[in-house]
Amino acid sequence: MVPETRQRTKALMPQPRITRHPHGITAVDTEYLRPGLAAAHVIEAGGRAAFVDVGTTHSVPYLLAALNKLGIERETVDYVLLTHVHLDHAGGAGELMRHLPNARAVLHPRGAPHLIQPEKLIAASRVVYGDEQYQRLYGDIVPIPADRVITTQDGQRISLAGRELELIHTPGHALHHQCIIDLGHSGAFTGDTFGLSYRELDTAKGAFIVPTTTPTQFDPDQLVASIERLLSYRLDSVYLMHYSRVTNVPRLGADLKAQVRELADLAQRNAHAPDLKSFLVQEMRALWLRRAREHGCTLSDARIDELLGPDIELNAQGLVAWMERQRRAA
Repeated sequence: MVPETRQRTKALMPQPRITRHPHGITAVDTEYLRPGLAAAHVIEAGGRAAFVDVGTTHSVPYLLAALNKLGIERETVDYVLLTHVHLDHAGGAGELMRHLPNARAVLHPRGAPHLIQPEKLIAASRVVYGDEQYQRLYGDIVPIPADRVITTQDGQRISLAGRELELIHTPGHALHHQCIIDLGHSGAFTGDTFGLSYRELDTAKGAFIVPTTTPTQFDPDQLVASIERLLSYRLDSVYLMHYSRVTNVPRLGADLKAQVRELADLAQRNAHAPDLKSFLVQEMRALWLRRAREHGCTLSDARIDELLGPDIELNAQGLVAWMERQRRAA
């Protein structure tokens, strides 16, 4: 690209919302649904860089603008690390990699085929959302060339200019989920395995956290085991897709495990309810409102509903799907 064209391109870029964290880590808002809901992360080390999760195709201009704002040349991005292939995390990976000539996508082996040949993923998503809403949410899913994909083994390590990153497989939210351990800095990038924590719900006690029990592969025992595995690394910080950095990791891990068990027990005890999903929505809302008040949150019920309502709906669907799998297996 000639200098004049590059300057014009930069001038047309959107203004990204970025948050700088310690150890060369920056959160970039992917602008999915609303500000402050989903964050991609950029890791910088030794003049090289990597993304962890990328949002949707609509997020790509914000990610490229963030590189520009951070002074990172696109040629220096070595990896696009994807925790799993749910579209709010990985839908934009193929489009982003068109602009990152040296980057390779790093994926769980169960997830990689869905981004190399995304036709089935696209078709399934269109059935769920309908064509119009699907396009509005996710845009076009660009395939990733197979020769630009690294599939991981559990415990595999990769180096970002000497910065050691360990990839661990963490089922529970999805069978194709992996987390990235930043070994030298006691940090981890956890996708959806370590729940979600919106900054609006922070109080003097710290972060408020809830689990993600969404369809289609939620499994409470696997999720609790994955959370415990993350805790075994004695982490100082966890970087969530929803939304970015949290600390006091042991407290948050204990909260997550307790909630996963409570929600699974609630679903099992009420398996024969006439409308299990609606029942779970009501009970989960009551649980999270109570927990938020105990945490010192002073937001109105309506504002908490606005922040957590979509997650409650998805979590209830995931619990119902898990119960249906349990019944089929019995």
